[in-house]
Amino acid sequence: MADALDVAVLTEWLKRAAATINARQAYLSELDAAIGDGDHGANLARGFNAVIAKLGTPADPAILFKTVGMTLIGTVGGASGPLYGSFFLEMAKAVQGSAALDAAAWPRVLAAGVAGVVARGKAEPGDKTMVDALAPAVAALNAAAPLADTLAASAAAARQGAEATVPMIARKGRASYLGERSAGHPDPGATSSAMLLAALAEAAG
Repeated sequence: MADALDVAVLTEWLKRAAATINARQAYLSELDAAIGDGDHGANLARGFNAVIAKLGTPADPAILFKTVGMTLIGTVGGASGPLYGSFFLEMAKAVQGSAALDAAAWPRVLAAGVAGVVARGKAEPGDKTMVDALAPAVAALNAAAPLADTLAASAAAARQGAEATVPMIARKGRASYLGERSAGHPDPGATSSAMLLAALAEAAG
């Protein structure tokens, strides 16, 4: 059980995330087909496979996150590339100079990543986007709790946030063109974001 997120744990996170997205890419694309272009799973799988191919042995978390962000921007199509890319690039800035992130540092770093997504996508909670999973994940973090416990709570909050997008009417992205017809479907970006944070909890648990 990790008490800090160092390069080894973060690398394991990305490997687990890639494995999950590859295993569930058809499901993610199926969700996207209902309210978007139908390629979310395939695009993310391509991006995370490229990430794993490029990882090597980064010197610190900042370099790792920057590599991930730039790779996702360069390989993931549609809106997901810039959004996920911004998420990791902003975390890279926030973690600069740190060799590892403990339970006190991770909330700040994750919040910076989410702020990057918000700035890029101009989305707020309730818009039926990945922010609906990521914002609750940040809110659930408790700097006073053991790291593994707070990551598990954060992942659970992200999953609940993704599930809560089902009745929402999309106000951002391709799904917003559907208006009320976007209700009744989970948001694919929120779903993949929840998968990402579940993978982190597993890597550190």
